Amino acid sequence: MRETPNFAGWRATVLHREDATTERLTRQLKLFGFHVHVQWTPLAADNLPDLVLVDADQGWTGLLPWADERAPRPLVALLGSEAPGRVAWAMDQGASAIIAKPVASSAVYPALVMALAIHRERQAVLDEITHLQERVRMRPLVHAAVEKIRSARKLDEEAAYRILRNCAMQRRLTMEQVAASIVGGAEPLPEAG
Repeated sequence: MRETPNFAGWRATVLHREDATTERLTRQLKLFGFHVHVQWTPLAADNLPDLVLVDADQGWTGLLPWADERAPRPLVALLGSEAPGRVAWAMDQGASAIIAKPVASSAVYPALVMALAIHRERQAVLDEITHLQERVRMRPLVHAAVEKIRSARKLDEEAAYRILRNCAMQRRLTMEQVAASIVGGAEPLPEAG
């Protein structure tokens, strides 16, 4: 089971024209411990809140300071329309939950929990992809280090790879880090065995 979040002290920005929706939403968010700010101007990139709720019915490109669905904060869309274009806009902004308008107080907390969980999962996936892309980018260094060990020690490729792997494990570094040191000449060639 997942941990139930505690939103006490979090900052939430509601991007919506002030009306009954924002009043109801603000009241509910404050019950959960949020500090709430309502605005209907573009969100500043240099002072992002912990959570963003946006009117997907009226939202426009440029309202949020990111260019793609990689929202840097959990994003909840407030949606009263069934228009496919409005749903698509919310998804394009990176919304990970929707609260239907008019807002029912019982819908707010589940949407916040879902938005936070999905945002964290997305971030974990993006971090893993970045890590794997870096490792793929560094593969030529690993190959060059294996070749350097192989030719210097007169070993086959498998044995040279094993030596590099063991050296990385002993030093508690990635193979790519050790390979970069070997290829760059900062590290002597590891011994066989």
